[in-house]
Amino acid sequence: MHIHILGICGTFMGGLAVLARQLGYQVTGSDANVYPPMSTQLEQQGITLIEGYDSSQLDPVPDLVVIGNAMSRGNPCVEAVLNRRIPYTSGPQWLLEHVLQDRWVLAVAGTHGKTTTSGMLAHILEDCGLAPGFLIGGVPGNFEVSARLGDAPFFVIEADEYDSAFFDKRSKFVHYRPSTLILNNLEFDHADIFPDLAAIQRQFHHLLRMVPGHGRILMPTHTPALDAVKNMGCWSELEYVGEGGRWRAELLADDGSHFAVWLDDERTGEVNWSCMGLHNVNNGLMALAAARHAGVPVAEAIAALCGFVSPKRRMEQKGEVNRIRVWDDFAHHPTAIATTLAGLCARSKGGRVLAVLEPRSNTMKMGIHQQELANSLQQADATYLFQPPGLEWNLQAVADACPQGRVFGELNALIAALVREAQAGDEILIMSNGGFGGIHDKLLAVLEVKHG
Repeated sequence: MHIHILGICGTFMGGLAVLARQLGYQVTGSDANVYPPMSTQLEQQGITLIEGYDSSQLDPVPDLVVIGNAMSRGNPCVEAVLNRRIPYTSGPQWLLEHVLQDRWVLAVAGTHGKTTTSGMLAHILEDCGLAPGFLIGGVPGNFEVSARLGDAPFFVIEADEYDSAFFDKRSKFVHYRPSTLILNNLEFDHADIFPDLAAIQRQFHHLLRMVPGHGRILMPTHTPALDAVKNMGCWSELEYVGEGGRWRAELLADDGSHFAVWLDDERTGEVNWSCMGLHNVNNGLMALAAARHAGVPVAEAIAALCGFVSPKRRMEQKGEVNRIRVWDDFAHHPTAIATTLAGLCARSKGGRVLAVLEPRSNTMKMGIHQQELANSLQQADATYLFQPPGLEWNLQAVADACPQGRVFGELNALIAALVREAQAGDEILIMSNGGFGGIHDKLLAVLEVKHG
């Protein structure tokens, strides 16, 4: 069977392509931008990639076209599929029918922490000998690929609330039918497809409706947005994580790199790992709770979690020059920015933290969260904001409300300012959900010239 995937280089669709190839299908695909690392991963799997969407790529006609959610009407391939009545489906629907139907699905949903928590859970199950399948929306630190079939029954999936396709506006995760469901948190995001928080909550409740009665839903305590979802109706086991819940953490290091795990008021062990930040402590508790539902003894899960390596772009140290450390993080929502900064500030040991932010997400581009953005950056010692082309609002008001806030419209000027002002002991935290013009390597190269 020949499957052709439109939008193949996205993290989700690229992972789906890997799974299809492992199932033995002939897989081809196209994208507007075919580039590493996803293009490299796909080519290594024997998948043919095509740049652009010229409809000639549909000759000979594939047996099925899987259409990514970035595709819309007017796209030449989409129009050809419809006009020629070529069979088509969405990525999440294909995943349900060909991979998830008979699996014990462990899904990780929420506004923040999906990729990291999915990676933690997959690593725990792998380390404890369960050989899970997984599809993670990033490059996991403990695995060489972002997706694999694994051995039945367990399959870990990052459960995204973004829509499925132009012809299916339901959230991707309604197709996954989990038996174990992690709800990490819930805030307003994705303003390009959701008008308000209530619209997202409706999608989350569709997900809750699909968890079987013997399944388990893991929720944080004291989260009104998720409590409201639960109160719409819940028919499955509920287990709470956090202060006042069954699971809680006792910090043994302020930066979250060392903590004790408590379950039902019993101290079950300690996690000592390379991660930082309270958000990662909470992610870790969720992963431990989900692994326990899959049958992993808590002590073994804790031991496995100590060996967890963060996914690429999640507080990833890119380099160090003259004791100036450069970090890369995917944070693009005020809450994620604030928690990431808090973790680094706790670890900085007296050095300054210089925050660099590119507001690149669709929600940020629309000007949502402007006030919250300034508040989220207050822990930094200095703030460098990049005004990317196409941003519909001016960042200057945010910069004025931030510690030593400055706005730059040109990448080289931003790098020059960082190099001029950084000193030994500083932590430079670069936050964007895009490539940010290769700023990390460029910055390190100029720092090396000055301090090397």
